[in-house]
Order: sequence, then C-alpha cells, then structure tokens
Amino acid sequence: RMRREYKVETVSGQPRVNYREAITSKATFDYLHKKQSGGQGQYGRVAGYIEPLPEGAEEDFVFENEIVGNAVPPNFIPAIEKGFKEAVNAGSLIGHPVQKVKVVLNDGAAHAVDSSELAFKLASVQAFRNAYQASNPVILEPVMTVEVRSPQEFQGTVVGNVNRRKGMVVDSEADGDDFVLKAQVPLNNMFGYSTELRSMTQGKGEFTMEYALHRAVPKDVQEEMVSSRKGKRITST
Repeated sequence: RMRREYKVETVSGQPRVNYREAITSKATFDYLHKKQSGGQGQYGRVAGYIEPLPEGAEEDFVFENEIVGNAVPPNFIPAIEKGFKEAVNAGSLIGHPVQKVKVVLNDGAAHAVDSSELAFKLASVQAFRNAYQASNPVILEPVMTVEVRSPQEFQGTVVGNVNRRKGMVVDSEADGDDFVLKAQVPLNNMFGYSTELRSMTQGKGEFTMEYALHRAVPKDVQEEMVSSRKGKRITST
C-alpha cells in the first residue's frame, strides 16, 4: 500500500523474532591474552567457569570474583566483569544475547608492565567465547499463549492448523455454538495466522495472543538457524 498509494520505496519482510541464547552446562575457561608489538604489550590471564543460573533467577548475568590474594590486582576486576558482560550480549550461535549466565573468576595472572584494563577485558571476551562452545548452548525462541474462538464446525481445521504451526494445545472447551482453544505456539510460526484463520473459518474466527516464555528450539531447527547465519556471514564477506 505504501508503494502503491504513497510511492514510497520500502523493503518488506517477516518481522524479526526476539531470540535468546542460553548455556545448559558448566564449562571452565583459562585464557591468556598476550600481545607484543613494540613498546608496551598486552597481558592478562583469566581463569574460572561459567554455568547456568538456577531456574527462576531474576538476574540475566551474575559475576563473582573468588580470587584469593592478588593473582589479578583488584583494579583490573571491573574490566574483567565488563568484558564478560560485553561477551554475553552476542552469543556465537546466532548473535543474540545470552541469558541466565553466572561467571565465576577464581584465578588469573598479571604482568607488572604489560597488564592493562584493555588486556583483561579482551581476555575475558575470548575466555567466554571459548567456554561457551563447551557449555552446550541452545537457542531460545519466544512462545506465545494463543486463544482462538471459532464456531464448533471449524474445530478440527483450527486444531490441525495449530498443530502444523508446532503449537501445543493446553485446553479446549465449548462455549455455546463456539469452541475456545488455548495453545502455546512459537511466535515465529504465528506470522500470517490472522489471514489464515479468517479464511478457514469464513471470517468467523478470532484470536488473541500474549507472550508466555522463551523455550529451546528443536535441535534440527537450531542447526538450520546456525547454518543459515554462517551462510549469511560468508556471503557478506
């Protein structure tokens, strides 16, 4: 319509889905960032582990310093935390934020001359990326609670359509001549549903949806998403 009536050039496509990434197991890290290119170098070593936060935790990121002594001078600890915070903003699976992560720092090393905040920050970023690969990461997709109301004569068609969209039926009940279906459906599978529902119910069906939770995508879907992102990155280089 924008092109037709207002002569405005537009790029259209499916809306972006708010995916997240998460780790599912504990993984250790021990990374040394060392660089020497004339003049003052860069040196910073960090060691510890990452693990998932317990279910129900309010925070998305927790950093704990368990270093005993001055293996890493205290003035560098904020830079280390900053590096890990930066790393969790973009997971290596599809580049989306990693949620519910606990980072524990329990060892490290510094150089009297070459250590700096930048060196420890860079060490932390790479340490997280290395540990992330060993933590069995998963992609989480937003799942919506969908409620559909339609005449009972279309119940079989509506339920079948929800199943094809990989929805999970939570409840179904009669309400006069109508039936009400409640289901949880991945948001990515709900695009175009309004038009399809009207078509299969002769314009008599209606629905509402609201966010329910983020849930791990099936393994085959994750592999496809990761491969697709790799393909796009290769194409853009």
